[in-house]
Amino acid sequence: MTGPLSIDRDRLWRRLEHSARIGKAGETGLCRLALSDEDRVIRDWFVEQAQSLGCQVRYDSAGNIFARRPGTDPDLPPIAIGSHLDTQPSGGRYDGILGVLAGLEVLQTLTARAISPRHPIEIIDWTNEEGSRFSPAMLGSGVFAGIFTPDYADSRTDKQGRRFDAEVARIGYRGDATPHPVAAYFELHIEQGPVLEAEGLEIGVVTGVQGIRWFDVELIGDCCHAGTTPMALRRDPVPALARLIDAVYEIGNSDPGRSLSTVGIIEAQPGSRNTVPGAIRLTVDLRHPDDTALDDMEQRLLSLAGSDCTIARIWRSAPVQFDQRAVRSVRSSAKKLGFSHRDIVSGAGHDAVHVASVAPTAMIFVPCENGISHNPRESITPEQAENGANVLLHAVLDYDGGTAR
Repeated sequence: MTGPLSIDRDRLWRRLEHSARIGKAGETGLCRLALSDEDRVIRDWFVEQAQSLGCQVRYDSAGNIFARRPGTDPDLPPIAIGSHLDTQPSGGRYDGILGVLAGLEVLQTLTARAISPRHPIEIIDWTNEEGSRFSPAMLGSGVFAGIFTPDYADSRTDKQGRRFDAEVARIGYRGDATPHPVAAYFELHIEQGPVLEAEGLEIGVVTGVQGIRWFDVELIGDCCHAGTTPMALRRDPVPALARLIDAVYEIGNSDPGRSLSTVGIIEAQPGSRNTVPGAIRLTVDLRHPDDTALDDMEQRLLSLAGSDCTIARIWRSAPVQFDQRAVRSVRSSAKKLGFSHRDIVSGAGHDAVHVASVAPTAMIFVPCENGISHNPRESITPEQAENGANVLLHAVLDYDGGTAR
């Protein structure tokens, strides 16, 4: 082979196409919720693929999967490559899984070229990254990093009341692996935003992740008949909902280009078209790259609470700056391979946020069509997948101290 060491684009794309058949929803969408039967199927396939490459596979109590290929120095901790296999309820084909399958491709390329890094290489599938079934998001990586206790994770329930620990055991991924040192962690991901595509760039060198805070809000009213109760005599929470949503979006527009707010779920109780609701529950998502600004946004939100409105923060993820050495490995690899690139801060949360608290961490972004993600129309090209996987391969070797031709 002449030129820089490269992964096999067709092989990586075949794996991505195969994975898109597991949990398929509609023409291009996926519904592969964490710890569902579909998640079990994709996990089983991933484990089979990893073992075929000579990896030792272990699970922890949260169902995180660790697939390790030995390095030449048995005393060194692994360089990890990871992301997630679970999806949104109506998700796309590349969010998360690109980073996991690119890890398989990195190992297969190293094996085919008889390249043996000093460090072990470990591919990780983190459980419940999306947070779509069990809240909060990034639960598995949070347990690994000590952000959440195993007992806390075990006690999480889905909308049907099924516990996290029971579902991990049900699909056969309740293990006894314990947290271990990691030399460095690299995560390849689609950007999930429009910046790279708009600027015509091939690679995003992710320097950090903005802060995120999640809130549960409840507005209280009185149920009554929609046809018999005069407007003036109703205790209807819907007008308060409208005012609250306006205020939430004013908060999101308070620092243009940096602050963000989203109301993602609205549920009226009892949910009948001819009944004035007795309660409305909704979620609020606030984001900003600066923690002090997020404090101000949170205070503005909490000031909206009152006798008929409760607001509770259920999750906080502080802004993260990634390790400079790991970021340099990504940046120098993109440059060496001749890819157009720029530094970028991630607007979305990723497992890398939690891992960064216990290991040097960096991320690689590739563009996605129109910046669309968390949507069946999510799309990338085989070339974009190849570019990201090649930067991942070279960044791992750069950090390891090996030489990639």
